Amino acid sequence: MGHLNVRFWVAKAMEALAGLTRLMGMPDAFARGGGATLVIRDLHMRFLREARAGACLWASGGIVALGEADADILVVLRHADGAPAATFRIRAGHATASDLRPFPWPARIRTACAALATEVPDFAAPRSIDLSPLQETRASLGFAEAHGMTRIGLGTVRADELDVFGRMRPEMFIGRVSDGVGRLFGPTRPGPDAASGETPLRIGGAVLEYRVIHHGWPVAGEHVEVRSGFADCTARTRRVFHWMLDPVSGKPWASAEAVVISFDLDARKVVDISEAAQAEYRRLAIPGLGL
Repeated sequence: MGHLNVRFWVAKAMEALAGLTRLMGMPDAFARGGGATLVIRDLHMRFLREARAGACLWASGGIVALGEADADILVVLRHADGAPAATFRIRAGHATASDLRPFPWPARIRTACAALATEVPDFAAPRSIDLSPLQETRASLGFAEAHGMTRIGLGTVRADELDVFGRMRPEMFIGRVSDGVGRLFGPTRPGPDAASGETPLRIGGAVLEYRVIHHGWPVAGEHVEVRSGFADCTARTRRVFHWMLDPVSGKPWASAEAVVISFDLDARKVVDISEAAQAEYRRLAIPGLGL
């Protein structure tokens, strides 16, 4: 598509998060010998301005809120001129690194976090996705099979996908979605109808907004299956859900909601899709699909 893929945005955001933990007084949060870490539970992303090859990016952020054993964290990835490129609202638990057992923040970390307090700017607030706490996931292999969700990925967790604690890294879920999403959308993305004699536009795809819920963290050798489906459509956006499931037990590893658009690869802008394409997406929509 000519711009940074979502998996790499997430990888950069996770590196920024690791830097923030140092300021929180947890320099070993993502080190092999660390006793406590942050475990990602809920991740909201907005993509505001694409990053092309060679773009310089830097991060800012802070602590939005601190609970008894969890935190609401903001990371903003910015272009060299300071313009926000992508935002990440990270809801993470404070847990033991070995078995992800939650435990309260010590006083020294609460003191450090008070100095890192920040608010969520308008450009990072949810626009098309509801961030209400998830009470119960809808993701299951049984639902996916019963409702014909498209299998876009099937495989086994590899050693190169793991973090220092032996669990799949956050960007790997999005990476597997990116690798397989062509099977859901097909080889080309729809665009507007071309006028008579007009050269059709070169159309690609992009994501405006994402929410990912992590239900579990697979380790090397465990199996993963990615199922995807459409929920609704407008002229400008499609709402898509992706589930990473364990094909052995049927339990969910992660579920995600994405707002995607068609993208003029030459003009570098969002385009509407034809009425016929909208009708087809609505025909494919799966009732009851969600996180």
